[in-house]
Amino acid sequence: MTNPLFYAKILLFGEYGIIEDSQGLTLPYSFYKGTLKFSDLVSDFEKKSNQHLINYSDYLKNLQLPEGFKIDVNAFKMDISEGLFFDSNIPQGYGVGSSGALVAAIFEKYSVSKRNPETISKDELKNLRSVFGSMESYFHGKSSGIDPLICYMNLPILIENRESVDKVSIPISVAGKGAIFLIDSGMTGETGPMVQIFFEKMKTEGFRKTLKEEFIRYNNACIEAFLKKDMNPFFKNLKKLSNWAFEHFRPMIPESIFNVWKKGLDSNAYYLKLCGSGGGGYILGFTKDYDKAEEMLKGFHKEVIYRF
Repeated sequence: MTNPLFYAKILLFGEYGIIEDSQGLTLPYSFYKGTLKFSDLVSDFEKKSNQHLINYSDYLKNLQLPEGFKIDVNAFKMDISEGLFFDSNIPQGYGVGSSGALVAAIFEKYSVSKRNPETISKDELKNLRSVFGSMESYFHGKSSGIDPLICYMNLPILIENRESVDKVSIPISVAGKGAIFLIDSGMTGETGPMVQIFFEKMKTEGFRKTLKEEFIRYNNACIEAFLKKDMNPFFKNLKKLSNWAFEHFRPMIPESIFNVWKKGLDSNAYYLKLCGSGGGGYILGFTKDYDKAEEMLKGFHKEVIYRF
């Protein structure tokens, strides 16, 4: 039997804010995916991936997971010795959940108690998120568990607050002029250092105040308007959010993107925001007229992820 595919994820809203109890909205992105496979480990990619799994299995062996969420680490180690690797085209350091997909794949295959994502209750989602957070901490230092949760559920998830997440329906993508798209900054970003910058900023009262009173307000308003498909308030708050990030998340904005971020704000042709922790990887773009935005962003590699 072939192993299931685990898709990348995109955090549309909530980057950094979810650390401070803002809402977040995240969805699977099937353009990138990964799956566990066996091979004779001929290529460098396969050998490297297999070695990563060996190291990770040692971490899992010492990880205390609650009853009902335990992993059969011995079976995992046995499979690794037989040539298991993670076959994935999800780019690393791009903010689209490469480690989340791996964690989800391992949990799905080796968890002792099997469950069906379709029937998982809201309470169980909370427990799963906590388990995934422990499992993913190996990769980033501290993890919210959101990325693996999205990859495992393969459904849009609304992060209601620090404690609570729920499955959510997003409006169906239709062939309109508007679009949400990804821009490749041309460089990879590392989550750890970016999160460190954020926590340094949080030490100043002025930043904490503006994050709570402005960023979180605009962020939550964007989510509410998007889920209702109410595009006028959506773009109004999106501009404020993009402008706030341009002022306060400057170190997280890749240099290659800096000028076009400002150009979007000045022209109102499109608005940009971070996709994940920033520093590199993908940047998210939103526009009412994709053809116009595409023309203005010539020279950048772009991928449309949603039309309206």
